[in-house]
Amino acid sequence: MNRRDLIATAIATAAAAALPKTANAATNTSEGPTAMTNPANRPEFGYAPVNGVEIYYELHGSGKPLVLLHGGLGSIEMFGPVLAALAESRQVIGVDLQGHGRTRPFDRPMSFEAFATDVAELITWLGYDKADVMGYSMGGDTALRLAIDHPQVVDKLVLASCVYAFSGWHDYNQQSMKSMAANLTATIEGMKQSPMYASYVQLMPDAEANWPRTVSQMAAFVGQDFDWSAEIAGIKSPTLLAVGDWDSVRTSHATSFFELLGGGKQDAGWDGSGMNANRLAIIPGVTHYSMFMDPRLASTALGFLG
Repeated sequence: MNRRDLIATAIATAAAAALPKTANAATNTSEGPTAMTNPANRPEFGYAPVNGVEIYYELHGSGKPLVLLHGGLGSIEMFGPVLAALAESRQVIGVDLQGHGRTRPFDRPMSFEAFATDVAELITWLGYDKADVMGYSMGGDTALRLAIDHPQVVDKLVLASCVYAFSGWHDYNQQSMKSMAANLTATIEGMKQSPMYASYVQLMPDAEANWPRTVSQMAAFVGQDFDWSAEIAGIKSPTLLAVGDWDSVRTSHATSFFELLGGGKQDAGWDGSGMNANRLAIIPGVTHYSMFMDPRLASTALGFLG
């Protein structure tokens, strides 16, 4: 994959940088954070000491808690209108994962298992026993790992444009992710031409020093092969899978994912009694790079979450 294609892929993957911040997005100001309604009376934004690191979070809206997890090289802000719509009826807990947004890359490798533990401990730190969890792409796989490794903190689960195995991505996307590590210096420098770098330097503390660390960690992380198929049937949380009809996720993988959750294996009957608690939504006219800001993602998720 040549440098031009890599940059184009990176721009599409993190189109968040081109989105305006939501009207109620919390920002660090000289006034400091204010108290927000949550069981532990934590501030409305800031850093949570969890899992031996400090993870940045923001609280938006009020109501039942809903953790929201962004995609690779994105941030809380990437959800734009989706975040705003969710916050009309829920308390959205936006999280910047390791090396993203305002959360530093730390001195540890990136992994879905570490991300999931960070989020599990954040839920507890905020004083909640459980929360609904919604993630997109990398954030979706983090949410999936959270439901597998820490089921005690997950109520309902919304997984958007994510996979249970690396093979679930289209070949082009697999090659793009693996190519990041092939020429790391070119990847680090080439991505500086993308809108996501402009967003990164606006949000990340000590951004110039942390950018090479973030990209190096991502390059070592995103191209790794994995397959969690044997663990999917054990998920107890009611789960909604949402993909676009022109997603980076293979449609056949999405339907296989649904079947691993026990869905789509029989006619549900006239009264729907043959259904279990899991759902599959294929949203028309949506790609991987428009899913996270499509209002239909919010309405579909809220219809499932109730």
